[in-house]
Amino acid sequence: MHPFLEKAQQLKQQLNWSLIFGVSFFLAVVIGLIEITSGVSHWLVENKDAQIKHLTVLGYPKYTDEKAITAAIKKADLSSFFELDVKHVQQLVQDLPWVATASVRKQWPDTIQVYVVEHEVVAHWNSDLLLNQSGQAFQASSDKLDDNLPQLYGPEGSEEEAWVAFKQFDEMLRVNGLTLTSLALSERFSWQLWLDNGIRLNLGRKDKAKRVQRFIDVYPRMEQRADAQVDTIDLRYDTGLAVSFKPMQEEQLQNKSKA
Repeated sequence: MHPFLEKAQQLKQQLNWSLIFGVSFFLAVVIGLIEITSGVSHWLVENKDAQIKHLTVLGYPKYTDEKAITAAIKKADLSSFFELDVKHVQQLVQDLPWVATASVRKQWPDTIQVYVVEHEVVAHWNSDLLLNQSGQAFQASSDKLDDNLPQLYGPEGSEEEAWVAFKQFDEMLRVNGLTLTSLALSERFSWQLWLDNGIRLNLGRKDKAKRVQRFIDVYPRMEQRADAQVDTIDLRYDTGLAVSFKPMQEEQLQNKSKA
């Protein structure tokens, strides 16, 4: 046989074997994928009725009882691990009064984990609501609330502004040995403050911080009066202020004289 023909015959045999190997490998991969898909489908069918049996509450809820969280979650359909709507469960938990945010995730085979973050309450708002650390109002109640929470009042929508102002004034006053207990913002955005010693400050609508500082500067001289106690200080002036006094009770006079 001619060398060229012999070489062509060998090349043809090699190509045939390569084709056979390639086709065989492709068929093996297809069959393997079919087997895997069939196995997964069979496993899903067998476990499609897997139910949620365990609940893990993470975080440090202080005001929200774990039973309340469990009761909220049970409003969802827990009959199928795979079909459980995690966002629905999350919303049910966040609807609880004290819950600020919640995250939910499933853990195979029968558990869901709920991480709860509560509102950090900082003040009462308009007597019937509470404020959190971001200045957002929410409605909730608890016997664990601090009795000394400040009282803030104002028009709807002014919550954050009132809380920011309270923190500013409280810091200024505390540095000077005074304690702010309440703040009110009128519909016309005029500010009033109440101190723990009973004094009320009328600040008006502008230059609030400057007027508080003016009070701080002159207050030590007001305390020197022995027969009366400061009641209200009107700081709604560009310069100066107006002071109204209330008579001291006999017991208060005795205590002041002893001091």
